[in-house]
Amino acid sequence: MQDITVIILTLNEEIHIERCITKLGNLAKKIYVIDCFSKDNTVSIAEKCGATVIQHKWEGNHARQLNWAIDNIKIETKWVLRLDADEYLSDELIKEIENKLPSLADNISAIVLPLRRVFMGRIIKHGVNDVAMIRLFKYGYVRCEERWMDEHMTLSEGESTTFINPFVDDNVNTLGFFTDKHNNYSIREAITMLDNEIGLISNDVHKNDKSTFSKETLEKRKKKDKYARMPLFWRSFFYFCFRYFLRGGFLDGKEGFLWHFLQGWWYRTLVDAKILEIKKNCGTDKDKIKEYVKYHYNIEL
Repeated sequence: MQDITVIILTLNEEIHIERCITKLGNLAKKIYVIDCFSKDNTVSIAEKCGATVIQHKWEGNHARQLNWAIDNIKIETKWVLRLDADEYLSDELIKEIENKLPSLADNISAIVLPLRRVFMGRIIKHGVNDVAMIRLFKYGYVRCEERWMDEHMTLSEGESTTFINPFVDDNVNTLGFFTDKHNNYSIREAITMLDNEIGLISNDVHKNDKSTFSKETLEKRKKKDKYARMPLFWRSFFYFCFRYFLRGGFLDGKEGFLWHFLQGWWYRTLVDAKILEIKKNCGTDKDKIKEYVKYHYNIEL
């Protein structure tokens, strides 16, 4: 057992929560599930699996919810592991953590973990760049940046290191759930891109000291900034073609086509459509955009 506390954010995750917790085995000393008053059996399943469940109303985005958990739950371990309910650690990663964590240098405050994507039961191996992010970190040294989408952990002290083996993102809900979730994500992504363009939100995360981010995060941000400068709608089309044809996404069969079409073209087109919708109604007037988003999407900026 390692000196780790696990934090899992949940809302109606009965389909995933048992897998997420049981896959951890005996890795962690304590597991906290921060639940947003789920209507299904998430709480009872989590407690049955040995987790401590704390109910807390949704803070508006994942960053605020996670930071609330870090600030308010009783963490007595040196390390904290953050997971979503539809994620789990691979067996190889658990062994790597057990082997490497006790002997890390004192200046290491965070560990970057590679992500493995699974869609409709198939590992997506082609068409997208490798993704890695800080998920395991020393308590008190890392926080989650305030960002509506694509939030990352920021280091206040020390350095990060990268492990070899992945954690897994494997949501087993229906395609209907997938499209509903990405429809919800699309307005948040539109807000983020408008923030990049016109400084929509006063506490603009791009003013943060970039030295606090991992190398992987900075590289990803550079690519997203380049994408944001391309024309609406054309960029989603070219992005799909780049992923599916040039990067070999077609090699992952029917599941690969659906993944790249839905996540790479349809979703990105929906984001652009909502940006266009907002600009047609509000122009680039920040106050009007904030009022529009609050009235139509129930999001207060």
